[in-house]
Order: sequence, then structure tokens, then C-alpha cells
Amino acid sequence: MSLVLPTRARSSAALVLAGVLWGTGGLAGSLLGQRAGLHPLAVADYRLLVGGAVATLVLKGRGFPRTPEALRRILVVGGLFALFQASYFAAVALSSVSVATMTTIGAAPVIVTLLSVRKIRRWTMVSTAGTLAGLVLLQWSPGEAISFGGLGFALLAAAGFATLTLLTAKPVDGLDPLPTTAFGCLTGGLLLLPVASWTGMAIPLHTDVLALLCYLGAVPTALAYAAYLRGLADAHPVLGALSAVLEPLTAAVLSAVLLGERLSVTAWCGAAVLVAALGVGYWRPEPR
Repeated sequence: MSLVLPTRARSSAALVLAGVLWGTGGLAGSLLGQRAGLHPLAVADYRLLVGGAVATLVLKGRGFPRTPEALRRILVVGGLFALFQASYFAAVALSSVSVATMTTIGAAPVIVTLLSVRKIRRWTMVSTAGTLAGLVLLQWSPGEAISFGGLGFALLAAAGFATLTLLTAKPVDGLDPLPTTAFGCLTGGLLLLPVASWTGMAIPLHTDVLALLCYLGAVPTALAYAAYLRGLADAHPVLGALSAVLEPLTAAVLSAVLLGERLSVTAWCGAAVLVAALGVGYWRPEPR
């Protein structure tokens, strides 16, 4: 009996893995910020730098971009990583985590769909609309003030993530997903370093802090982005962008299970709608 999965199943599994691992990164990053006394922007920069370093160690000197096209791709990916992280945390500072997350993750698949699909299919519209509705229900906070500046930065973050998705869906000869992740994260971390350093990046050398830092860089960054870029090689970018909604969904469930945070009935309904919308996206994906 063969255990080899079809290409579509492998790409779908990689995208699901990426979304779930990103969700664990939210909890790990929050704990790291609390225990190390770091600004969220410093946490994001450590995430990129450590993630890039871990992926580079795994490469063992292989996969270094040697062609001008590969080098350009790394520079652009690094710039998009830095733009996404900086814009997202600016949105959080000006609005809230829920508004920033809902806007960024919700707008990204819409942008990707509009830019990459000439004629939008019915099932794509159903999946995208369901994703937006589920995010609103999952993240919605009644009476929360909305900042136009926060919304603007969240949309900029969504545009950065959408551009990253569309760009990396087109492979470059000699540049695989892991080297793209490794050198892209390192480049993004270095670009973000001057701003993050201004917020303070000193961390206490405690075992729990270092363990959180290593986990944040290795699992929801290096492994997750490598899986995401691998999945995009065989899946339509719309499906990749939709898979990102697994991040807030996983984070909400983990917070409820591990931290005892109670989710409202509305949030659970949103989670159910998100799962259904993603199911439609994987069942009837846009043709590659």
C-alpha cells in the first residue's frame, strides 16, 4: 500500500500546518513579551532573526542564492517580512489586537483573490465571504473604538502578506522554500532591527525565556513559513491566503484550553464558520 500523498493533498497539508503553527506563535510571542519585558515589535524582530538563524543552520551551508534573480527574491521577501511585521504591530498600537488581526487576516485573501483571479468562481466567493464573516464573529468586540490609522496600517500589513503570497507562488530556479525562509527572515530581521532596537531588545537569560525564544523562532516561524512556501508551490495563492485564518482560530482555541480564557458563543460560532469556509476552500479550490 502506497503512502505517497497526491500533490494537492501535500500542498493542502503544508498550508494547514503553517496556519496552525502560526497560531501557536501568537501565544508564544505574548508569553515571551511578558516574561522578557519586550515590546511586541522587538518580539517580532527576534522572531525573524532567530527563525532565519534556525533555518540557516538546517541548510548547513546549502541553498545560498547565487543568481541575481534569487538574490532579488530574497531582498524583496525580507522587505515584505519587515513591512508586514512593522505594519501589523503599528495597527495593534493604534487600535487593538482583535481589530488588527481581523483586518489583516481578513483583507489578505480578498486582495489575493482580486489580483490573481480573472473570473471569480462561486465556491471561491463562498469561501472568502465565509472567512470574513467567521473572523468578524471570532474577533469582534462590541463597543470597541475603531482607529482609522490602525485600520490603515492593518490594510498595509494585509497588502504586504498578500504580495508575499503572490510573489512566492512563482518559484525561482535554485531557490527552494527553506532557503527563501532562512535568508528572507534574516533580511527582514536586519531591516527591522533599527526600529526594534529603539524599543529595547535586552532579554533576561532565563531558561523559560530562552526556551520561548527558540520555540518562537524555530516552529511558528522557520518551520511554518517553510511549510507555507512549500504549499504555495502547488496550490493557488487564494487558498494560501485563506489558510492564514487558521492562525487566529488556533490562537483562540489555545487561549481557551491552556489559559482558561472563555470564548463567547459568538466566538465559537465564528470558529465554526471559519472551519466551514476553509473546508469549502480546500474542497473546491481555485485551479492552480
